[in-house]
Amino acid sequence: MIPFNKPPFIGNELNFIQDAINQQKISGDGQYTKQCSKILENMTKSEKILLTTSCTHALEMSALLSDISVGDEVIMPSYTFVSTADAFVLRGAKIIFVDIRPDTMNIDENLIEKAITKQTKAIVPVHYAGVSCEMDKISKIAQSYNLKIIEDAAQGVYSFYKGRALGTIGDFGCFSFHETKNYSMGEGGAILIKDQDKIEQAEIIREKGTNRSKFFRGQIDKYTWVDYGSSYLPSDLNAAYLYAQIQNPDIINNNRLKSWNYYYEQLNELKLDGKIELPYIPQECIHNAHMFYIKAKNLQERTELLSYLNKNGVNAVFHYIPLHSSPAGKKYGKFIGLDMYTTKESERLLRLPMFYGITREQQDIVIKKIKDFYAINN
Repeated sequence: MIPFNKPPFIGNELNFIQDAINQQKISGDGQYTKQCSKILENMTKSEKILLTTSCTHALEMSALLSDISVGDEVIMPSYTFVSTADAFVLRGAKIIFVDIRPDTMNIDENLIEKAITKQTKAIVPVHYAGVSCEMDKISKIAQSYNLKIIEDAAQGVYSFYKGRALGTIGDFGCFSFHETKNYSMGEGGAILIKDQDKIEQAEIIREKGTNRSKFFRGQIDKYTWVDYGSSYLPSDLNAAYLYAQIQNPDIINNNRLKSWNYYYEQLNELKLDGKIELPYIPQECIHNAHMFYIKAKNLQERTELLSYLNKNGVNAVFHYIPLHSSPAGKKYGKFIGLDMYTTKESERLLRLPMFYGITREQQDIVIKKIKDFYAINN
């Protein structure tokens, strides 16, 4: 079976983990945590990046730093992972879902303004598959209504919009370093902070409500409890694993882009024949080859294609069930406008095996099985 995903492994991960152990500092904010933050700040030109235990926790920190509270409304697409909504539901906010664009599967920027009310506090664009939302228009809307932008860039590490790294355009950005992402620490994430005035508050929230970060920098002689917070620090062992991969991010990025482009070239014939649709990358976007998906004609065809591929040794999978159709989505959220594309497009989408190190031979098998399916069902 060709797996859908394999966690990235460059080769030096175990050496850095052993070094972290030798340093006898494996809890949060050790040397590898700090080095990873610096590398990521340089990669993205971000004002401040703090590693977290997950992208979920980065989103939760963003909600706290944005003062989201009971009665507030937060606008986002329904086609996303549950964490995007959970972070704000935990603060008592109501989730306002709007439809997506069928080309990028991102939030439709032209529908956001109609969903804004006096209770709206923030917009959460989700950069699906590492392809940016239309951030210029979203930024203009946010500025006009004095709204926060919290970028869910879980899939967008090392992707760009008009030369700006995803996660750095809004007030806060959130990365994921889960084992399914391009760069991984097993479980982990990061919060990107634009406003310098929010950095100290973020450090306090991340350190259980204490000013411990200032203590470790030698700015105070003892630390104490100063505000609310939680434990959002990842182990330095996890950071050591990540450090091996982001020292030279192009190793993974170039490998994935090569595989992504090969899929596109080899499956373009089926696209031209009208059998499938392939991903669309807007001209202003540089993507990171996070995933490669195709779209079948409808749900029935996708179900049959998935079954055929899995029976023939290819572990292909579908993706999100739209949140607004889930029990929690109905309880905590509301869909504004028509669901023209969210459900329909989500039912057509199928993700192919895509990971660092996938071989040309493996891709050829995937491609052949897809072509065989459409030849049989012509």
